[in-house]
Amino acid sequence: MIKQTKNIVFIVLGSLCLVIGIIGIFLPLLPTTPLAILAAYFYSKGSPRLHRWLLGTKTLGPLIQDWENHGVIRPGAKVLSTVMIVVLFSFTVVFVDVSVYIKAVVVLIGVGVLAFILSRPSRVEEGDGK
Repeated sequence: MIKQTKNIVFIVLGSLCLVIGIIGIFLPLLPTTPLAILAAYFYSKGSPRLHRWLLGTKTLGPLIQDWENHGVIRPGAKVLSTVMIVVLFSFTVVFVDVSVYIKAVVVLIGVGVLAFILSRPSRVEEGDGK
């Protein structure tokens, strides 16, 4: 009973991430690729069938497989992510009337996320047979 409930929770979380990620295709504030990767993680824990289906999709499947198998973020995804983070976080820092401490937190989060994204490999290394 507990395993079945856990599987349902993982499937619901995966589906929620996937729906929000799909909405993110049209709304630039929502990051599609990270949400798709998170959906794949939840599906892998709750439903191997849904996980295989997501990996088999034409658009998201290759990106998720690169991440799962090699920890790779493709150059195009890095460029798009970097541009969106810089633009959106800069907008908050420059135009939103909040405390300087909030702005500092926004800058630190932005720098941290960018550091993570840019530190990931962009291509599968030769001989990486994972």
